[in-house]
Amino acid sequence: MGRTRENKATVIADIKELLSEAQLGFVIDYQGLSVAEITELRNRLRPSGAICKVTKNTLMEQAVTGDEAWEPMTNFLKGSSAFVLVKDDVGSAVRAYQSFKKDTKKTEFRGGVMQGQALNEEQVKAIADLPSKEELIAQVAGAINSIATKLAVGVNEVPTSIGRGINDIPNSLGRVMAAMAAREEGNG
Repeated sequence: MGRTRENKATVIADIKELLSEAQLGFVIDYQGLSVAEITELRNRLRPSGAICKVTKNTLMEQAVTGDEAWEPMTNFLKGSSAFVLVKDDVGSAVRAYQSFKKDTKKTEFRGGVMQGQALNEEQVKAIADLPSKEELIAQVAGAINSIATKLAVGVNEVPTSIGRGINDIPNSLGRVMAAMAAREEGNG
């Protein structure tokens, strides 16, 4: 039994909602994957806030048509398509898919879409190689901390240098007096 018009409309609405929450979407060919392997892919993607949606290309096409951010996805709709939609950690999701692809050797990356731009596999990998939000925050915090540390050391060094200078005055004064005395003896 086929889907009813209302059922199709519900599926399209669900897809549109998923797309509205996603930062990146990419299309893979899932032909040859078993249900267990698709489940494994979904389990690997879940921690990164990504989902793998298997739906008909015509339904996905209807969902993205007219949406500038996702319309380039129509270029990749052919054959057996699964759609990976990433909400949170783009890098982690792409790495999870790449790991799955390497382990199974059964999927093919067709293309991705981010902010209305069609992306090839190399571009998506490059996005995955960017540091995560948490890593960037850690880098900024480390830079701020190092500036504060250097400032504290510099401020602490001023009185220490003055103290060393004051401590050296009697020694320097003693050397000057000894030099003057030696000079007078030599002249006298």
